[in-house]
Amino acid sequence: MESMVQIMRKMKDSGIEWIGEIPEGWEVGQIGQLYSERRTKVSDKDYPPLSVTMKGILPQLSTAAKTDAHDDRKLVCKGDFAINSRSDRRGSCGISEQDGSISLINIVLQPRGEMNPGYYNWLFHTSMFADEFYKWGHGIVDDLWTTGWSDMKKIGVPVPSKCEQKQLAEHLNFECSNIDTILSKTRSSIEEYKKLKQAVITQAVTKGVRGERKMKDSGVECIGKIPTTYSICKLKYLLKNPLKYGANESGIPYSDSLPRYIRITDITPDGNLKYTGKLSLSEESAKDYILEDGDILFARSGATVGKTFIYYQSYGRSAYAGYLIKASLNNKVSPKFVYYYTCSSLYEIWKNSIFIQSTIQNIGADRYANLPVPVPKTLQEQEEIADYLDAKCAEIDKLIAKKEQLVKELECYKKSLIYEVVTGKREV
Repeated sequence: MESMVQIMRKMKDSGIEWIGEIPEGWEVGQIGQLYSERRTKVSDKDYPPLSVTMKGILPQLSTAAKTDAHDDRKLVCKGDFAINSRSDRRGSCGISEQDGSISLINIVLQPRGEMNPGYYNWLFHTSMFADEFYKWGHGIVDDLWTTGWSDMKKIGVPVPSKCEQKQLAEHLNFECSNIDTILSKTRSSIEEYKKLKQAVITQAVTKGVRGERKMKDSGVECIGKIPTTYSICKLKYLLKNPLKYGANESGIPYSDSLPRYIRITDITPDGNLKYTGKLSLSEESAKDYILEDGDILFARSGATVGKTFIYYQSYGRSAYAGYLIKASLNNKVSPKFVYYYTCSSLYEIWKNSIFIQSTIQNIGADRYANLPVPVPKTLQEQEEIADYLDAKCAEIDKLIAKKEQLVKELECYKKSLIYEVVTGKREV
């Protein structure tokens, strides 16, 4: 990382709000003085289809919306800068490394005159520029509009000397490459910890925590061998009431005096509960869907399908929505033990087998009812395993939290570094 000791230099007001102060020797110009628009229409049969993403311009993504209008594309040449004009694609831009064709929703810019494209590529990737770019847009609703070239070309930008532009671009290439390397390693470490956590859970719920013991075949291929004191039970035989779908109601503004309304979108991929964007449900609408301590919710569709959440009274009175299924367990099984089983790799295998059978990502109550669960004979052993996993998972979660905090700090530092360098506030 660069030295934190900075040599003070004279600054001046750029006259442009999003830029603020710039070094005295810098000039100010407009994007239209640096780039011209390329509007050539081409076919993706002649030029390979590319996608403008937050990671730059890449070969067209398999998830990209496709049409039969193969000729209705824009030409982008190697070295051109392209940016998505839609506000819901904020940050999607970059320099193309090859000739190709892109969607008409993108603006293609051809560098002109004495300038360094790499410097402006960094400038255009700042969140401040993104805010300024979309401020010049037009549309029907505030969160979905487009910015055209006629407006974009008027946006003011700093203009250092070409030599300094090159120096700043190379500096950011080096510094951000180092930051990205650290970020990549940290994210990989987080994933390894998550795999470790799942492995610890899988081992505990299927083999117990009492050391070596006699084993037997479970009769379920994905589960394999289990202790002789275990039995395989379908979820429906562990319930005190049949599985129940949630309320088919719209939430109302959150109030502490009303039940919280837990929706499928409130459950995070790792089975926790979000505390932002909360809604409530009226007492009348919620009365048949109030959760009890230890109830487990299963997501039946959407991005979080198959994910589970265990409810505790400490969350406060809550009801649940229709895309969730409630499992209220009987007194012969520990809810926390069953929940931990749904966090195991064996549950993941079962869940994926359901997707293969149905071809769509949807798991209904009938499927969940037949979920095979390996259950220790005594409630005491189930709770013993759950207590063991509480402690082990807390240790791993603490390590993950530290790594995630490091990622946040590095991402914040990187954004600050880029903005300060491209606007001259940090001298290189």
